Amino acid sequence: MKKAALIYDFDGTLAQGNMHEHSFLPSLDIEPAEFWEKSNGEARRQDADQILTYMREMLLRAQAANLKVTREVLREHGRQLTLFRGVSTWFDRMNQYAASQGLDLEHFIISSGVREMIEGCEVADEFTQIFASSFLYEDGEAVWPGLSINYTTKTQYLFRINKGIDNCWDNTAVNRWVPESQRPFPFQNMIFIGDGETDIPTMKMVRHQGGYAIAVFDPDRWGRLQDRIHGLIAEDRANFVAGADYSEGSQLEVTVKGLLGRIGMRE
Repeated sequence: MKKAALIYDFDGTLAQGNMHEHSFLPSLDIEPAEFWEKSNGEARRQDADQILTYMREMLLRAQAANLKVTREVLREHGRQLTLFRGVSTWFDRMNQYAASQGLDLEHFIISSGVREMIEGCEVADEFTQIFASSFLYEDGEAVWPGLSINYTTKTQYLFRINKGIDNCWDNTAVNRWVPESQRPFPFQNMIFIGDGETDIPTMKMVRHQGGYAIAVFDPDRWGRLQDRIHGLIAEDRANFVAGADYSEGSQLEVTVKGLLGRIGMRE
């Protein structure tokens, strides 16, 4: 069977809000607004990457509270993430439908969030690969940001998926020319689902290469997100817009099934 890929952002796409605000910041008695003001302010002051500054700020705050940040600590916080309605059963339903269309469907994450936290969430085993920001460790403790995935670097991971590269470090492999016929996941067989500004270049790249982009929004925050969604449509960033409701019979499910059917018919 031909392969197809469903590729997701995480925060605001599969999980409600920002992953750091579910349990990590509350466990340190930190107000989210104050945390982001500090880390983003540092990025502006130093002309630095916002992902790197928030990761460093996580370590500084944990150190001040005498908390050792380990993979297991972060995964435990990941186990407390609240996912959108229907996510827990979404993958089996999509896999079965894709198979009925003659497609071998795999799922991937490309996120600016923390990989170790995503690895702890209840659906982590559903993903072929989780491409997300992560830490460097010494003696089991996080000591420094190891990988930063921001709004522009997200696009390179589309090519890693396209070429079947299962790591973040091999730049030789991702830049090596590979005939289109030998790439396991053709761009036209990709569907990307994201929610925000950090996903715009990825959406644009997927569409430019012949794939599909779906912008999702938190149904409970629609009033606050309308302008963002209107912009994604007006600027021709996304093919479709739907609420982040992954339950059976939802608009999102109907849209994704339609696209999988289109890919299956073409193949």
